Amino acid sequence: MTAGPPLSAPAPPGAGRAGGGKPRCGRGGRVSSVAAMTPHPTASGPLAPRVLTEDDYPDWLRALRTGFLRPPTPSPEEIAVRLPYQDFPRMRGVFDEGRCVATFRSFAQEVTAVGGAPVAASAVTNVSVSPTHRRRGLLGRMMTAELAEARERGDVLATLIAAEYPIYGRFGFGPATWCTEWKVDLRRAALDPRWSGPEDGGRVVLVDGEAVRKLGPELYDRARAVRHGMVSRVVRDWEHLTGWNRGPDEPWTEPFHAVYRSASGEAEGYVTYAAEGTWDEGRQPRNTLTVRDLIAVTPAAERALWRYVCSIDWVVFVRSGDRAPDDLLPMLLPDQRAARVMTHADMMWVRILDVVRALEARAYRAEGSLVLEVRDAAGPAGGRFRLDASPEGAACAPTSAAADLVLDVAELGALYLGDGSVSRLVALGRVEEPVPGAAARADLLFGASRRAWCPDVF
Repeated sequence: MTAGPPLSAPAPPGAGRAGGGKPRCGRGGRVSSVAAMTPHPTASGPLAPRVLTEDDYPDWLRALRTGFLRPPTPSPEEIAVRLPYQDFPRMRGVFDEGRCVATFRSFAQEVTAVGGAPVAASAVTNVSVSPTHRRRGLLGRMMTAELAEARERGDVLATLIAAEYPIYGRFGFGPATWCTEWKVDLRRAALDPRWSGPEDGGRVVLVDGEAVRKLGPELYDRARAVRHGMVSRVVRDWEHLTGWNRGPDEPWTEPFHAVYRSASGEAEGYVTYAAEGTWDEGRQPRNTLTVRDLIAVTPAAERALWRYVCSIDWVVFVRSGDRAPDDLLPMLLPDQRAARVMTHADMMWVRILDVVRALEARAYRAEGSLVLEVRDAAGPAGGRFRLDASPEGAACAPTSAAADLVLDVAELGALYLGDGSVSRLVALGRVEEPVPGAAARADLLFGASRRAWCPDVF
């Protein structure tokens, strides 16, 4: 989603890192794969990051487009549209002889922890290093400055969507949510062709983008209050989803929007989708419907909306977009083999900045205690901490007691939203278990009944 107009138009199905036809650049895009992999040991001198001013923005945008392999020169119209949404105190650039060669931006975000508590985070995006300036430590300098400022602001976490897997673990980020996209072949799904609406007395109604801008924020906030891994959205996100106030270089095809209303008339979910028209040589339809956004606050709404998109005339294939790995969709089909996994990949990465506040914010499935030794080369989250947890709440504090588990802050980030296995990490050698049985206790405490899900690229 976006705090300023996104860098590019939505990618076609299957494009980008995770596919699915959703806007792939979110709040300006993921972090670029051309960022430096390792700091140069002698990186010093004038190539130091600084905070942007408004006058820097056109050149910064050119550098960003270069890093993401887009046509580099932004149009005056694009600059004019994007400029009012920029938060310059949270934007950085590196300049070499007056030319921007590296970009970085962050924005305020809330992440829903296990149990439903919103946790303050600094979302990192628009990271790029020009190919002429790789491996000089530029990314490391920008990230170090951002993490220090985030901790000072009181952020508990930092988050990002990584374009390439190997880069961000060295800064303490770990993959905390995963996404799966399915392609459903409706010819094999064995769904009842006579379905004409929900059996529970509810109904699905078509609406326009303006209705989604009105209904969507409240529905989305209700959903993220109970689903860990979801992140906050702002007004600009809804404008982008519905095609309002887009940049001149962003081709736009208006999608369809449908809302599920319960038998009492209450809106409980919505879906935004697009369809491409394809016919075969025998003049038979082979259209593909792609879900751009589907949010439901009740299981009945979720079932009804999936059933709706799988029942539209002329549609032969349905692409789900980025969903949680345990989404209901495949199991709603009488023939589950009709849903083929197109993509399964890491999604949101989490970096713990404040261990005490992070662990106290989330819920736990059982009662128990653990002493965690957290290693953090960058410093802000390192130490030894005692966690006393129960379904009623948790307390965490620094301690000098012997550690039950020893792990890097990146591994703690990967485990934070309940989507990882401590025992598996021990088997891999990525977590140490000085006290036998501690990993099993941690799995019991940290686990969750559903997989973490972040629906948004930012």
